[in-house]
Amino acid sequence: MSAQTATLAGGCFWCLEAAFTRVPGVLGVESGYTGGQAENPTYEQVCTGRTGHAEAVRITFAGDVVSYRDLLGLFFALHDPTTLNRQGGDVGTQYRSAIFPADPEQERIARETVAALTAERVFPDPIVTEILPPGEWYPAEAYHRDYYERHPEQAYCQVVIAPKLARLRKLLEP
Repeated sequence: MSAQTATLAGGCFWCLEAAFTRVPGVLGVESGYTGGQAENPTYEQVCTGRTGHAEAVRITFAGDVVSYRDLLGLFFALHDPTTLNRQGGDVGTQYRSAIFPADPEQERIARETVAALTAERVFPDPIVTEILPPGEWYPAEAYHRDYYERHPEQAYCQVVIAPKLARLRKLLEP
């Protein structure tokens, strides 16, 4: 099977990048911005919340090793999809929970996943994750790439990212 792409926004892209790079079958993860109106936005512009962009990751994966549905399962386990425009201390539309399906099949799977999680009452509050058409993708600046790998001792990495990675390890255990 050829490589596929998933684009997900679940708060700070450092967290999702660090997690998804550890998933078997993931070939690459790129942090960036999507879902907004401004062309070629910078991190500083996106942080204002005025460009409409979300911090997101674009995941390239081998569908014969890990499915899109499985990636969505991890996505929902690694962030809080019930808080509107916020993840923990990160507040603003740039930190919203959103899925940007690449095609109608991904959109169907995303909608089925949200419906199943809602029906099973997995979360105590309603899921606010948006399912949006894919927008223009803008890669994040170089200093954001592999942030956790380069700065594991940084306070944000220790307090926010490391616990998500511990949760991921448990989710991936056989």
